[in-house]
Amino acid sequence: MIRKSLWGVFAVLAILVGLYPVIYFLIDRKFGLLASKSNDLLVSFPWNVAFYTHIILAGIALFIGWVQFSSQLRGRNIFLHRAMGKIYVIAVLVSSVASVYIGFFATGGILNSTGFISLGIIWFSTTLLAYVSIRKGQIAKHQRLMIFSYAACFAGVTLRIELPLLQIFTDASTAYAIVAWLCWIPNLIVAYLIAKRSVRSQTAIL
Repeated sequence: MIRKSLWGVFAVLAILVGLYPVIYFLIDRKFGLLASKSNDLLVSFPWNVAFYTHIILAGIALFIGWVQFSSQLRGRNIFLHRAMGKIYVIAVLVSSVASVYIGFFATGGILNSTGFISLGIIWFSTTLLAYVSIRKGQIAKHQRLMIFSYAACFAGVTLRIELPLLQIFTDASTAYAIVAWLCWIPNLIVAYLIAKRSVRSQTAIL
């Protein structure tokens, strides 16, 4: 029951934050993280292309990615699993490159930029390696890498949870500097523990 409840919360958060980019098309976008951006940056064509590419495709990846971990989906419709997997991989590879670019313009300077750029590189690398491994028929390796890939993807959720909480205890600039790293490092630690448990389970079966 607890496991199902946690999975339900996980899915709901992924769906809600996956749909979050829609807000930027409905109201004045100068809110949240964009409130700290300069007007010069907000009217920059390359930055806007990268920004909207990132949030739209990251939203898609987050929205559909959690479903890929369902063993029932893989068992009942492997073709749907593969089709959604291809969409996820394309969305992530393009979105992560865009995220690295906009990471150079992160509010707060080099510390914040380094955190977000590192996240983008890890997200790109784990996803690409996961794709390469499944093309080689290395299913177990593919599954482990996808755990890390989606953990990086889920940083979009953890950031939006952690940032308001951090701002209760510190100023906005300090909170943003912390969340640039805190939004993804714990995710990867959890991913490592899950992947390690997965390996043990497979070993026990063998």
